[in-house]
Amino acid sequence: MNIREEKWDTIPLLHIVDEQQESSEMPVVIFFHGFTSAKEHNLHYAFNLAKKGIRVLLPEAHLHGVRSESLDEVQLSLRFWEIVLTSIEEAGVLHQQLKEKGLLESDRIAFSGTSMGGITTLGCLAAYPWIQSAAVMMGTPGYVKLAKGQMKQFENKGFKLPMKDEDVQKLLSTLDVFDLTRHPERLNDRSVFFWHGMNDTMVPFEPTHHFYNAIKENYIGHPQDFEFMVDEHAGHAVSRPGMLCAVDFLADHLNG
Repeated sequence: MNIREEKWDTIPLLHIVDEQQESSEMPVVIFFHGFTSAKEHNLHYAFNLAKKGIRVLLPEAHLHGVRSESLDEVQLSLRFWEIVLTSIEEAGVLHQQLKEKGLLESDRIAFSGTSMGGITTLGCLAAYPWIQSAAVMMGTPGYVKLAKGQMKQFENKGFKLPMKDEDVQKLLSTLDVFDLTRHPERLNDRSVFFWHGMNDTMVPFEPTHHFYNAIKENYIGHPQDFEFMVDEHAGHAVSRPGMLCAVDFLADHLNG
């Protein structure tokens, strides 16, 4: 297994590939890490995907890991959507880099992530029709609803939101563009796997499960392409069975 620490354009990332299987025809998974985490924290996903003949890129999110700017968690949380939107933009850069480097000749590419990375993945699905498949762990597609909830929670803790009303409206308008609950047609029948713990207090289970139930009738002829794995006991941490099922789902759909 080859783990390379690289910088593509301005984006630091880990590039994981099984060198015995490496070729330009390999499928690719781009995997986003969670809030306050870092790219190397998801190497177990990358290792299991690479064993199945998949090239994996683990990008470092804006203001995280080697890109951190010594912000505390409150300061970082106020820039949550800046981080997510930057990752969505950089996903397009990584796709272009893959093409330019001759590492994506087959167009077999999937996105995945945990928590903030799962939220980012869903935004990428709204933005990029070239994504073939996705696995979302503890993510939510309802950007606008989540942002409003975060603001309310912030104020309930006694903090004053450092944004003018017009800036809040501008942010919500931007988030609407990437909100799959408002633009479900952008899924366009693509294969998506969800994992979520019912006791998750960070990214609530119910909105994501509700979205899945509202959309799944579109997949009635091919239900294997739209799956939701519920963990009745888990909180905000993916179980090993959940991780392995996500890996298998991506591998099955990318490798045909």
